[in-house]
Amino acid sequence: MSRIGRELAAVSKGMLAFLGVSALCGVLVAALMVPAVAVSESAASGSTQFLSSLPTELQSPPPGQVTRVLAADGSPIATLFAQNRVDVPLSAMAPTIQKAIVAIEDYRFYEHGGVDPMGILRAFVSDAGGAHQGASTLTQQYVTNVLNANLAAEGKGTDVVFNGQKSVGEKLREMKLAISLEQRMSKDKILEGYLNIAPFSGNTYGIQAASQYFFSTDAKNLTLPQAALLAGLVNGPSYYDPSAHPARALARRNLVLDAMLEHGAIDRAQHDSAVATPLKLKLSPPRQGCQNATQAPYFCDWVIHQIENDPAYGATTQDRIDRLLSGGLTIRTTLDPRLQAPAQKQADATTGAHESKWGSSLVTIQPGTGKVLAMAQNSRQLAGQGSDLVSAYNFNVDASDEGGNPLGGVGGMAPGSTMKPATLAAWLSEGKQTNQVVDASKRRYAPGYPWKTTCTPVKGFFDSSVSGSTDLQNDDDSHYRPMTVREGIYNSINTATFASLAGLNDVCDVQRVADEIGLHVGDKAGHKIDLSTLGNILGSQNVAPLVMANAFATFAANGTYCTPIAISEVDDAQGKKIGGQDAACHAGALDPDVAKGVTNVLQDVLTKGSGLLIPQKLSVPAAAKTGTNQFNNQTWVVGYTRGLATASFFGDPFNGGPSHPGQNVTINGKFYPAVDGAYIAGPQWASYMQKVVDLYDHGEFDAPPQRLIGDGPASITDQTAGTDSSGGTTSNGGTDPFGSTGAPTDTGQTTGPFG
Repeated sequence: MSRIGRELAAVSKGMLAFLGVSALCGVLVAALMVPAVAVSESAASGSTQFLSSLPTELQSPPPGQVTRVLAADGSPIATLFAQNRVDVPLSAMAPTIQKAIVAIEDYRFYEHGGVDPMGILRAFVSDAGGAHQGASTLTQQYVTNVLNANLAAEGKGTDVVFNGQKSVGEKLREMKLAISLEQRMSKDKILEGYLNIAPFSGNTYGIQAASQYFFSTDAKNLTLPQAALLAGLVNGPSYYDPSAHPARALARRNLVLDAMLEHGAIDRAQHDSAVATPLKLKLSPPRQGCQNATQAPYFCDWVIHQIENDPAYGATTQDRIDRLLSGGLTIRTTLDPRLQAPAQKQADATTGAHESKWGSSLVTIQPGTGKVLAMAQNSRQLAGQGSDLVSAYNFNVDASDEGGNPLGGVGGMAPGSTMKPATLAAWLSEGKQTNQVVDASKRRYAPGYPWKTTCTPVKGFFDSSVSGSTDLQNDDDSHYRPMTVREGIYNSINTATFASLAGLNDVCDVQRVADEIGLHVGDKAGHKIDLSTLGNILGSQNVAPLVMANAFATFAANGTYCTPIAISEVDDAQGKKIGGQDAACHAGALDPDVAKGVTNVLQDVLTKGSGLLIPQKLSVPAAAKTGTNQFNNQTWVVGYTRGLATASFFGDPFNGGPSHPGQNVTINGKFYPAVDGAYIAGPQWASYMQKVVDLYDHGEFDAPPQRLIGDGPASITDQTAGTDSSGGTTSNGGTDPFGSTGAPTDTGQTTGPFG
């Protein structure tokens, strides 16, 4: 066929298609001829019925928007999204972008009723001449973008049909929806919707996200050259991407400026000045996810896990994840950046950036509220972020919640002697005094020892006369002697703790105290520490630092226990509150006088006991307890002021076993024959706390009643009382992982200056 024949055939084919479309569009004629008004009363009844209701396709939830996680002061922590989009009102979009998009995409936008017959004729003539020109109005494009967004939200992204591939039926449907939309929405609202949903580049949708990505500015501040560049992108986001194809982008931008001049949106001087302006990109690629958080990435991850686990945000886990990635939520947290920044700096400084075998962490809770104020560790979630220790696991929190849902934690570490205040609190709860003397020379607790218990029989023993066991160990030989319960705590003497345990009217009181202050094992919140097993009295079961900090916060709050909270409020994309965590506190969970007595003793840890080895001293009243496991590779200081309770950890958060001992090691350039809680975790705690204590209540602690202190040393407690009324007896050895060997968790490292 000749060239002329081919052209005539193309024209004939185009004419037939146009006539076919025209015939099928008969019901649309009334709407085509009038801008932004309802179909006239004189329109055919069939047309009126056809256009009478806004189709359900356009009533679907809005397309996905960015979820923001914020600190307590409103500063950003992280953003999460499936599509990088932040909706803003038209008033927050510069007039330049509004004029630019209308000029290049649909200059008759304010004149037609959703479908532009003049545009269709122009496109027909252009196509017949061998060129190609689209005829879709901004309203039609908006309809298409909404339909595509809904398909994507339904997981049907493969069903999206692009403009050049649409059938006549699909184009008719688009026209019908566009006309229906214009009967329900103003032109400005349609323009606003279009500019909020249009794709501008890759995963960047909407003018606000595009402005931030390409120019690091808000949509309301776009200059004329910037607006023209962005308006040009919607025709081909990848093809005209200025970061990849600057020459194409510049030519397209100038074409937009030409259109703006032609249609009177700008004058010649504005045009020429803008054309002469270079691209001047200032790219700000979006940092998605908690792994790219600007602060507190592990706290962020913990917050997100809590929302993923909460049915209040969706029926299924996947529903909740989808809402997080697409719902445009604003998650306001309890994190205090004034504490978080120094906590992170200190955790990093403790080990140094090139440490890949040892972990350090800090977590702070506000006593009396349960608010988690800071959460830091020396690892990073991604390589290349400034630390050689890369881990997805949070050192500070439980592995899972009460329902078994993941929380992202390692599952806790052995707290060692930081567990001893539970036995002290039980002692005081029975009305006993801190200055009462116990026999810390006693080292044998044989099978069948007559522990007083009204609940589970005590398991385990320490008795060198039994094969495979040893006597109870202290760090040195100078503390196997009678001493006050107070000295036993501040010098962290194992034998003194066991003498106190043996002197209780009911060993079960230790379990009750632990439960009241929220202590539980780190594999799953709600699983109690088994304090009927002797080794656990000295801290052998893993506990998360957050749990330890919160337990000590209960002492600081004079016995008021509060559930840790991190989420102050969750708002949806429209700003409506849909969730959050309210303070859940129980005044008197622990007797206030008992809590005061514990604090009174723990103050001595820092002034005359194991904490004396911490070189930094706080300038305000403080209380603390050191802790070290038997392998010196999980070490702690947990301490508090009236307004802040902090758990400081240093060691191996993953193993803690004999294969990686904290003995004869060099940490951050310093050699340690054996690492103790006071050596690294202690200075980390003190240095950080000194920087932040003035920000919260740091007054004097309330004094305990004298009846719990005593006037001076009393008589040695009877260690050989008979069995309790319930007939509880000691089980045989071997059931206690440490009793059968005589090696409690803190053996060798929890007494004297090493507690």
